[in-house]
Amino acid sequence: MLALLRIFCIFFYFIFINILLILICIGRPFHRDNVHIAGKLYSSTCWLLGLKLEVRICDKTKDQGPFVFIANHQNSYDILTICAAALKGTVTVGKKSLKWIPLFGQVYWLSGNIMIDRKNSGKAIDTLKNSVLKMRQRNLSVWFFPEGTRSYGRGLLPFKSGAFRIAKAANKGMVTVCASNMENKIKLNRWDNGTLIIEVGEPVMLDDSKSVKEWTEHFYQLMKANIARLDSEVAQRSR
Repeated sequence: MLALLRIFCIFFYFIFINILLILICIGRPFHRDNVHIAGKLYSSTCWLLGLKLEVRICDKTKDQGPFVFIANHQNSYDILTICAAALKGTVTVGKKSLKWIPLFGQVYWLSGNIMIDRKNSGKAIDTLKNSVLKMRQRNLSVWFFPEGTRSYGRGLLPFKSGAFRIAKAANKGMVTVCASNMENKIKLNRWDNGTLIIEVGEPVMLDDSKSVKEWTEHFYQLMKANIARLDSEVAQRSR
């Protein structure tokens, strides 16, 4: 019964949020803070799921930038959870096909996110170059899911190098966004689904001491360790 009630409430609340966001975005299309506002509104849905969000943002990152953010991509709930950590002046880099999703796709496009055509490698490279230009011209941070796909409980998947190439080309700090485990976290028939910790790290400049490939591996191992630490903290709280 609780699951049915939740699904009903979330469905209509999600539609309400998207209509509100469309109105906001029509009023100020492609504004640099639209993604930040969308993240706050989408993440407000978590209370309907019985999930508490704890977002920690490093002081060196808060109200600073622009940066290149990299976050772990776990499942479809990410749109309601890790998006809470999107800071002002941040846009995401996502699949071009997202814009065809009713309501959400229009919000995603009008929010000023950068859309990439993964099927066309030439266009994808041009989009990445364009991301560097946007960062410089509009003082924007960009947000990547370097795994390129949802992990669905398989642990942190190998990273693609695009985000790291942009950080080096734009000469901007790389910031990790790590969320504790979401696999089997939410049970719709359970009142309390615990806490999800999201941690935004401090910026790291990608100097010439490592190659892009080495930096990619460095941040992969860093995020893997950070996520394990957050998972351990969540597990201790639930005892």
